[in-house]
Amino acid sequence: MKLLFELSGEHPDLPVAELECVGTVLDTRTQVAVAECPDPGAAGRLALTHTVMEYLGECEATREAFATLLRDLAIRTEKPFAGRVKLMRGSRMDAAHLELERLIGSLIAGPVSLREPVEEYRAVVSEDRCYFGRVILKIDRGAFDARNPMRRPFFHPGVMMPRTARALVNISLVRPGETVFDPFCGTGGILLEAREIGARILGSDFDPAMVAGYRQNLPESDVMIADATAVPICDHILDAVVTDLPYGQSVRIRAENMDRLYDGSLAEVRRILRPGRRAVVVTHRNITDIAARHFTVLQEHEQRVHKSLTRRILVLA
Repeated sequence: MKLLFELSGEHPDLPVAELECVGTVLDTRTQVAVAECPDPGAAGRLALTHTVMEYLGECEATREAFATLLRDLAIRTEKPFAGRVKLMRGSRMDAAHLELERLIGSLIAGPVSLREPVEEYRAVVSEDRCYFGRVILKIDRGAFDARNPMRRPFFHPGVMMPRTARALVNISLVRPGETVFDPFCGTGGILLEAREIGARILGSDFDPAMVAGYRQNLPESDVMIADATAVPICDHILDAVVTDLPYGQSVRIRAENMDRLYDGSLAEVRRILRPGRRAVVVTHRNITDIAARHFTVLQEHEQRVHKSLTRRILVLA
């Protein structure tokens, strides 16, 4: 099924990269993407998407072209509906969103209900295109807020927020029922998001205090105290690895220095990961050369957290 996605503006390219877990991306504009998705229900796992729609059509970003599109679609419905329009920053639409919403209401045959609609038809205008669809899903972003790290039984500063953690799990392409491993699991935030989508989870950390905290946050899940450069896991049995590599002087590690730790841990990830599957690795400096010793680097992303911290995200296979 062809779907239309209204994307978050939190990052320029991570929302599109995340869509790979549910389908094949066909087209993108600023905060908009079109993808062919075999299972539309799977889109509920996305973190960096606002709205998922059945793709109905697209046109040039003009009032006249949009009116022609609506007439050609000749949509009829017995369900009360609302028409909504989102103009992305930089769109070239020559009409205001209220005018376009009135067009939707007048050119779809059916009862309009702005207060209690059963269906919502939505136009998203980005750059030079106007995309049109019927809403089938709105991502519950409040559910991520409810899993804020400060609300967990065990909290440690500097942990990743749930939406970012979920997006990285999704970029790994792990599927429900498959196993994802985090060799620097810390308090368990990444694996908590993996469990939410139905994946099996396994964590390890060299710091006993972190493992104890992990067990508070994710009771009855598998975790072990282990050196990430020598994990007691058989070769080529894991479906995905997602991890935030340690940094800073206060981190407890066994390796002589961070470069040795990064090189040794990535060598282990390569050993235990199934051929053709992905590892998603977060760092706080450029380690592309180290990663390239063991993997093909598929994607590189940067995410500015605050003035002195930029996350670097590597997607490896």
